[in-house]
Amino acid sequence: MEKDTALSVQDVADLLNVSKSMIYNLIKKGEINSYTVGRKVRLSEEDVQEYIARSKRGLVAGKEGRTMPASAGLSTPEKKGNGFIICGQDLILDVLSNYMRLYDVQALRAYIGSYDSLVSLYKNKIDVASVHLWDADCDTYNTPYVKRLLPGISSVVVHLICRMQGLYVAKGNPKNITCWEDLGREDITMINREPGAGSRVLLDQNLKRLGIFGSTVKGYNKELQSHLAVASAVSGGEADVAVGSEKIARQVDNIEFIPLKKEHYDLVFKKEDMQKHEVQTMLKVIQSTAFKNEFTHIGGYDTSDMGKIIAEL
Repeated sequence: MEKDTALSVQDVADLLNVSKSMIYNLIKKGEINSYTVGRKVRLSEEDVQEYIARSKRGLVAGKEGRTMPASAGLSTPEKKGNGFIICGQDLILDVLSNYMRLYDVQALRAYIGSYDSLVSLYKNKIDVASVHLWDADCDTYNTPYVKRLLPGISSVVVHLICRMQGLYVAKGNPKNITCWEDLGREDITMINREPGAGSRVLLDQNLKRLGIFGSTVKGYNKELQSHLAVASAVSGGEADVAVGSEKIARQVDNIEFIPLKKEHYDLVFKKEDMQKHEVQTMLKVIQSTAFKNEFTHIGGYDTSDMGKIIAEL
């Protein structure tokens, strides 16, 4: 699409994998610019991209045009007392925070990876961490890392969704990339996620299993901060391959997705917080039919066990 293409509310909802009601809510709060043509609401692609960029930096534009801390995003965690902070990068967490605000819970967002989320929870900088960290030794997601990174802290792990992780390659897969071993080929250049991201951990665990050092993989040290960014880099020819989720592959032109691992995307909080109003509200939302229905028909999400408490550690 051209930069100044007019988008409908449904177009933007499809692009961001959220409901139309969420887009109308963002427009109402002045967090994303819009205009009308007759009785039709329209948004420019440039304004949508600016909103995404502000969200990643933890800033949104207020109705007066000024910049303010976002209820929808913090780039780095802050100490408790500044709201209820949910940490992670998937857009499902943005929708969750919006639902919680309907119950008068000031739910804030911090956009950092899984490993750093758990460390921030341990340091009491956030309230909820989202994690998708694979342990190769026991072929298990998340609970081994919770035990290691929250030593001596009783915690609760709640399942949110399952997603398929795999490889982004150029359309037509011209380099015939099919598996983890191919990343060690001399004719392959990858682009990586930052240390601590779930996709980075999945990559590193598989490279270790194969006896491949990251330093020998072309492009391993070039890092970007999101699934969307690495997928776009592959689409634009900056790299041959990147690791990411299937959902994002559906949003980016000129790439294909090679599925390799079904991952569990879970929420973690301290057990001592279980009865707090904010945590109970969060559980009420993610265990509700309305919230689940927001994502049941979105490609790339498996919501069958959403809201299930899978471990108390």
